[in-house]
Amino acid sequence: MDGVTIDGVTDQLIIEKRDGVGYIRFDNQAKRNAMTYEMWRDLPAVLDDFEADDAVRVVVVSGEGGKAFCAGADISQFEKNRSTEEGVKIYNTATDSASRRLRECVKPTIAKIEGPCVGGGVGIAVCCDIRIAEESAIFAIPAAKLGLGYRVDGLKPFVDLVGPSHAKEVFFTARRFSAQEAHDMGLVNRLLPKPMLNPYLDDYTRRIAENAPLTIKAVKVVVGESVKGDSVRDMDLCQQVVDDCFASEDYKEGRRAFMEKRKPQFTGK
Repeated sequence: MDGVTIDGVTDQLIIEKRDGVGYIRFDNQAKRNAMTYEMWRDLPAVLDDFEADDAVRVVVVSGEGGKAFCAGADISQFEKNRSTEEGVKIYNTATDSASRRLRECVKPTIAKIEGPCVGGGVGIAVCCDIRIAEESAIFAIPAAKLGLGYRVDGLKPFVDLVGPSHAKEVFFTARRFSAQEAHDMGLVNRLLPKPMLNPYLDDYTRRIAENAPLTIKAVKVVVGESVKGDSVRDMDLCQQVVDDCFASEDYKEGRRAFMEKRKPQFTGK
């Protein structure tokens, strides 16, 4: 992999690019990759870089070390960053911005989940398009054990994914859920034995990276708009991204490749 350095971005976010894939790995291993304020603050800058790089076709988010995805927020920083009204406001602005930026990334995003995925870690995973986990991963949102409240904009993506009843169960009990339970409730797309996780992800991301970027972008936009209410759905945007596909060089390339019985080479233009 090729390491990437972005000016001003904390070294607790390991950034790499390879074969059309942009990798973000949370590196706070002493605390099971819990998110520090600096990690939340700098995540949007990394996604900005990936979006601006045409060579990056898909983004994978994971935890460094292979033992934990993310154990939520780094509670050791709470006294410093979340003990005053102003501190809470600054911290929430960073988390909101990072979560929104991940949800709105125009490129496909995949959460690769190993070990604990807890609290804010579940929130990050939910912000991704797809979640792929190894069989020993565990999931929990222990807000009720900490006295924390979740706002509507923070909770709604989770409810939309697993449904109201599962969401209530996860929050009411604050217990740990197995990877199989997470898969059964729809939180996880694919569940794999740990030795198969990396090979599977390599093949999975390769398939996505080889496909037409404008088609993938259009699907992300249309799916995102389709789950909104009729009064706020942007039908003009939906039509525009579809029109962009049909007007693209990639559409011509796809037709030619089909007729010539060869693999298409898409450029995203």
